[in-house]
Amino acid sequence: MLRSMFSAISGLKAHQTKMDVTGNNIANVNTVGFKSSQTVFQDTLSQVIRAGGAPAADRGGTNPAQVGLGAKVAAITTNWTQGATQSTGRSTDFMIEGDGFFVTRGAGGEQLFTRAGSFDFDASGKLVTPDGAILRGWMADADGNINPNGPIGDLSVPYGQVVNPVATTAGSVLGNLSAEGGDPVQTSVTMYDSLGVAQNISYTFTKSAAPAVNTWSLAVAHASNAEPPVITPLSTETVTFGADGTLSSAPTVTVPLAALANPSWTGNITLDLETVTQLGGKSNVKEGGQDGFALGTLQSFGLSNDGTIMGVYSNGLRQPLGQLALASFNNPGGLEKAGSSTFRVGDNSGAAAVGLAGVGGRGLLVSGALEMSNVDLAEEFTGLIVAQRGFQANSRVITSSDEILQDLVNLKR
Repeated sequence: MLRSMFSAISGLKAHQTKMDVTGNNIANVNTVGFKSSQTVFQDTLSQVIRAGGAPAADRGGTNPAQVGLGAKVAAITTNWTQGATQSTGRSTDFMIEGDGFFVTRGAGGEQLFTRAGSFDFDASGKLVTPDGAILRGWMADADGNINPNGPIGDLSVPYGQVVNPVATTAGSVLGNLSAEGGDPVQTSVTMYDSLGVAQNISYTFTKSAAPAVNTWSLAVAHASNAEPPVITPLSTETVTFGADGTLSSAPTVTVPLAALANPSWTGNITLDLETVTQLGGKSNVKEGGQDGFALGTLQSFGLSNDGTIMGVYSNGLRQPLGQLALASFNNPGGLEKAGSSTFRVGDNSGAAAVGLAGVGGRGLLVSGALEMSNVDLAEEFTGLIVAQRGFQANSRVITSSDEILQDLVNLKR
């Protein structure tokens, strides 16, 4: 039998595989996070018709004569280039900008990896993929602290979660007091007792008369919620500045709350004045914040580029809820496709290096966007034509080989 017929059959099989791969790429042109594949061919064994010879004293060397026995698929490689960004505006849509994979827990607890960042909530508040795999990461504790060195777990966003009020124990003042003096400078801040009831606190700065031109008095007072409000002085402190306009007295002052006789708000408030200056120009002193808050419920969340899920509460509190984990591999081409746009660890992929986004070669995260398929239709259609013509050419070789065999059969006539 003719070797050409068997070579052509192997060519048909190889080009059929190329057609299958190309068809799969085109079918997934709009699949979120899909990575296209390419088919690599190589020749098979060759039959030696005449061996080569080394040069001798009286004659030159000769090259071997070999006939190839066809082609085969050497590899089906994955193209890991970044897909286009599609903005969706959904808070649960995440995109990896760079390398890395989301870590999910599939059926039976199997750990799977994906580039498709279209997630949603299930009935228990967990973030899940469209087929029900659970997104993995690190959950924050009650104080919003995250331990990325600990084991990963299921991520959830507890909508409607209630945070208890916290009494104010510290505050700060920012800005400048005019070196030219003038009228007293006043600013106010809302603080909270342990029941979450708002308490109105005012700071009044009054410049001392000459010669103490760098000295101010700070009066801290409480205003009740009644109409008209009842003013209760809490503390009067002396604040001094150096010749360069920076604070020279103690950077913090202690304001006692005993005068309020409020059992829900006792102790002291530590007031930070370190950044207050006395320079020329107008006074622009303002409150710099405080550490108490009222009763609140979780209303929304946002994702930072390092994967931190930041919860936003009705009382203005912003606190981390958790952090997404990303995985990287020494050889992502060695991953095995597990369906539903997921991968599992393969024999040649290396172990998953799970960690934070933006660290260890892992990319950053973008919220409200998805990574689209990286299939290039122009390239795929060109490959489709090449595969079709290669298939046709190999089938023509089979036809020609058959005609030669027919001629051999007809020699006896």
